[in-house]
Amino acid sequence: MTDVGVKLIATAMALLPLVGVALALGRIFEAWLNGVARNPGASEKLQQVGYLAFALTEAIALFALIVAFIILFVG
Repeated sequence: MTDVGVKLIATAMALLPLVGVALALGRIFEAWLNGVARNPGASEKLQQVGYLAFALTEAIALFALIVAFIILFVG
């Protein structure tokens, strides 16, 4: 296998966490919408927690993307 092939396989493997991030974001917003639907008075508190969970989960995706770009273009 050539060096280019190994780089592409390593890049693809580095992007696998994006599947987990997509599933986690779906679960986060599902839980947020259920919480707001059940208790509209707590929507402000739930909104803050939801945004924090979204930001932390999206950070994982950005780290995975940065690692993939480093493998692809630098390594």
